[in-house]
Amino acid sequence: MKITDACIFPYPDGDSTVSRMAIEAGELGFDSLVAIGDAGHRLSCAVEILQGAIITARSVKEVLRDLRDPAVRRADLVCVDAGDLSFNRALASTKDVNVISKIHATRQNAFDHVAARTAAERGVAVEISIAPLIHLRGAKRQQALNRYADILALHRRYGFMLTISSAASSILDQRSVREIRGLCGLFGMTGAEVNEALSSVGRMIEHSSPPGGVR
Repeated sequence: MKITDACIFPYPDGDSTVSRMAIEAGELGFDSLVAIGDAGHRLSCAVEILQGAIITARSVKEVLRDLRDPAVRRADLVCVDAGDLSFNRALASTKDVNVISKIHATRQNAFDHVAARTAAERGVAVEISIAPLIHLRGAKRQQALNRYADILALHRRYGFMLTISSAASSILDQRSVREIRGLCGLFGMTGAEVNEALSSVGRMIEHSSPPGGVR
């Protein structure tokens, strides 16, 4: 079981280099991480660095356009920021979309049973980012907790994958596997569910790779 931080933002988007963040990830108990940007496949301190891409489009037409971008096509993991209900339902059935991200920022019921069932059938995951739980305060933090609790209930019923990310842009934002279990426990996620979510990227990458391991 490969434990993966499903999203980090190294330099130049963040203030720590990808190599330094990989070293930190290894010390915190991770086997691999997904770096947003053109990090490529590299190994640092035995931590595998996967390449990720995030699409922030607001319409399905724009998502389909961005999926054709060479930089996105090179990515191991393609994430698309969540939107309203109809948009999220469409994302769950869109080819080459791996993860629906920033679900915490959506309104209640923006991801429903139809989207959940489709995501399960198509192998699309939903991101649980711990960044809002660390950096937000008051009502906004409670909203993120409530959204994650809703997603967890749908996950338990329909079985779509979850990913867990730090969304770290600095080594100061990275957290250990143990700390992540504690944070996810705030909205009811069990240790076994956290372990499964932390290993989901590895399963997706393995499933999408053809025989011989060459993409």
